[in-house]
Amino acid sequence: MKAVAESSPRLLTLILLAALSTLSLNLFLPSLTNIAQDFQADYALVSLSIAGYLAITAVLQLVIGPMSDRFGRRPVLLCGLSCFLVGSLGCLLASDIYSFLLFRALQGAVISGWVLSMAMIRDTHSEGEAASLIGYVAMSMAIAPMLGPMIGGLLDEFFGWRASFALYSVMGLALLLLCWFDLNETNRTPSATFAVQFEAYPELLGSRRFWGFALCAVFSTGAFYVFLAGVPLVAARQFSISPGVLGFYMGTITAGFVVGSFVAGRYSNRFPRTTMMIGGRSIACVGLTLGLILFLAGYAHGLTLFFATVFVGVSNGISMPSVNAGAISMRPELAGSAAGLVGASTVGGGAMLTTLTGYLLEEGDAAIRLLGIMLFCSALALMAAIYVLIIDRREARLESIGASDVDR
Repeated sequence: MKAVAESSPRLLTLILLAALSTLSLNLFLPSLTNIAQDFQADYALVSLSIAGYLAITAVLQLVIGPMSDRFGRRPVLLCGLSCFLVGSLGCLLASDIYSFLLFRALQGAVISGWVLSMAMIRDTHSEGEAASLIGYVAMSMAIAPMLGPMIGGLLDEFFGWRASFALYSVMGLALLLLCWFDLNETNRTPSATFAVQFEAYPELLGSRRFWGFALCAVFSTGAFYVFLAGVPLVAARQFSISPGVLGFYMGTITAGFVVGSFVAGRYSNRFPRTTMMIGGRSIACVGLTLGLILFLAGYAHGLTLFFATVFVGVSNGISMPSVNAGAISMRPELAGSAAGLVGASTVGGGAMLTTLTGYLLEEGDAAIRLLGIMLFCSALALMAAIYVLIIDRREARLESIGASDVDR
């Protein structure tokens, strides 16, 4: 008999879903070399457990969202968590690198936790309330990356690399049971058929407002991806910062994201979405511009670099909840599809921007180039946010004109 929760999902459940989606990527990163040695495989092949995983999650987000719009959030999420559990157990017991990579790919289904947590929030709350709750859920997406590698490193040191996948299995089973009892079906208007659902897609995909949200998400998150790709090179070659100190400095942008997400959680329900978006994006542009000015004035120091980049973390934390809430509010019955499309676009855009960053950075002026690329991305995100504001005001003006004609 199907178990159905009698209450709406608890915020803690949604936070845990988002956190596990992040931990699935980075918990075992400190073990990559040991995995290669254990399987006697090339490190490049083992690294597919990261690059291949990201590619798979990008594709899955395009599938998970529409399926949840058609069949409901609950069954799709439970299926995703079940696949993650099987994948975790498979990685734990794998005897060769190829079976390990196969089960690692199956773990990618856990991305359903992030996609559908946003959709479920929008199913049960207004757009402003959804942005506020997404802000609190997003904090887990920042805290988890800080704790994950630390926990994974300790597990590897004391118990071996398979201990991380044992922990994945335990967490997957626990969260599957929690969702079985805590999650009811929030999609009250599922599509009758995929044909009916696809008939509604042109309105979503043809919406300029939706693509304004999507581009804002791509370039906002893209600035963070550029930071991750470029800052290790800049820190080592230009400022001779040791790996241990670099790890601390890199955590500052994540800490900024936590602060920004908290601000979004407190105020997204009080201010219009475009106010949060434009305010957040402006913070990034101002901070990065100040950093460039300081570098050009001769204050070339590692602290100057990280002083500027921390603003990107704060900015993303403030603006991204409103961006995501706005995108999935375009067609509430297609909230899952919208969340999946924005997520896939963000991952794909991030992959292209990180590749471009590697080609553009040079040793001599690497720090200035890095800040310049991040400022370029942040400026494009700000332009996308302003574009959404223009569309909102234009439509509000047209509606007021129509109301005036009716009054006459």
